[in-house]
Amino acid sequence: MTRRFLNLVFTDLVRDQQLLHGSRQTYARHDDVPDVRDQLTVAETEFLTMRDSFYLASIGATGWPYVQHRGGPPGFIKILGPDMFGIADYRGNRQYVSLGNFSGDNRAALFFMDYPQRARLKILARAHVVDLTENAEIMAKLTDPSYGAKVERGLLFEVEAYDWNCSQHITPRYTKAEITPTINALEREIAELREELARFAGVSPSPADDTAP
Repeated sequence: MTRRFLNLVFTDLVRDQQLLHGSRQTYARHDDVPDVRDQLTVAETEFLTMRDSFYLASIGATGWPYVQHRGGPPGFIKILGPDMFGIADYRGNRQYVSLGNFSGDNRAALFFMDYPQRARLKILARAHVVDLTENAEIMAKLTDPSYGAKVERGLLFEVEAYDWNCSQHITPRYTKAEITPTINALEREIAELREELARFAGVSPSPADDTAP
């Protein structure tokens, strides 16, 4: 946990709760660390570029936070510098809540999950909206031509701070792409075993019979 992250999220009210519940001393050791804007290292860069989704929180004019899901093909998050990354913003339900919120307050909180490895990364950033027609060079860096979704704009995130969370209470989950190789390997093994059983029985192997017990 970086000093910058602590300063942004550990308000006096939060510290009061830490004192009440006995964890203030644990975090107080970071108090003397210099407070500078965080920059992405190789670890964060690799983690971000492998993700196919994340959760994005913005702040509305009513003061209520608003959380949305953002997704795309693996690699849709593009690293543009040590303190900047971005995405192509694809058309969704066209409510534009996050977009409207960012026009009044561009502070954003982003939550990135790797469920199989039980890892999570939290980032606090400033969001910047990129117009399709006015920033062709940046949009070219953000867009994946092979992905068929409609791109409406670009979103850039200027990193303020980040924090890696522990793996507690993360239930491993796997995408179809992640489990397909294992399923294919099992199907090949089953087919080989059926062929071997057929040879022992002295008959030609037949296609899989899903009705067999």
